[in-house]
Amino acid sequence: MLSIDRSIVDAIVAHARRDHPDEACGVVAGPVGSDTPTRHIPMDNAARSMTFYEFDSMEQLRVWREMDDRDEEPVVIYHSHTATEAYPSRTDVSFAGEPGAHYLLVSTREPDTEEIRSFRIVDGVVTEEPVRILDAGVDPHAVQSYMFGQSPATVDYECSGR
Repeated sequence: MLSIDRSIVDAIVAHARRDHPDEACGVVAGPVGSDTPTRHIPMDNAARSMTFYEFDSMEQLRVWREMDDRDEEPVVIYHSHTATEAYPSRTDVSFAGEPGAHYLLVSTREPDTEEIRSFRIVDGVVTEEPVRILDAGVDPHAVQSYMFGQSPATVDYECSGR
């Protein structure tokens, strides 16, 4: 499962909309071994294509060196599909070179909605995985129940002892 912050997803979708009708692409880096995407890195599509994306080789070298210097790795590699569903093409599968990464696809074919899906691609095998979008402003563990201080035992609501 890919767990990713809503603000990062929003930034990826905005990048995809901005580059439409060309495919957008980029990386979300995170601490090595954490499987936690924390830093959005939009990249240029060197192919400038509506049907294909390619990282600029010099930009990719710079970004990968920067991640290495920061003890990060590419947790998510993303790109958009502008006229088709968010599913990896044969070309996407053949170029998937990071077996530990989540491959996030965004379809921008509909102007008012976006389709966001994530996949693992290892040795040419595509496996879809759930996407859990987290809201950084809400700690999911902050409120565990709404018992307001009462125990599960019976509560006496009568005002006895007047």
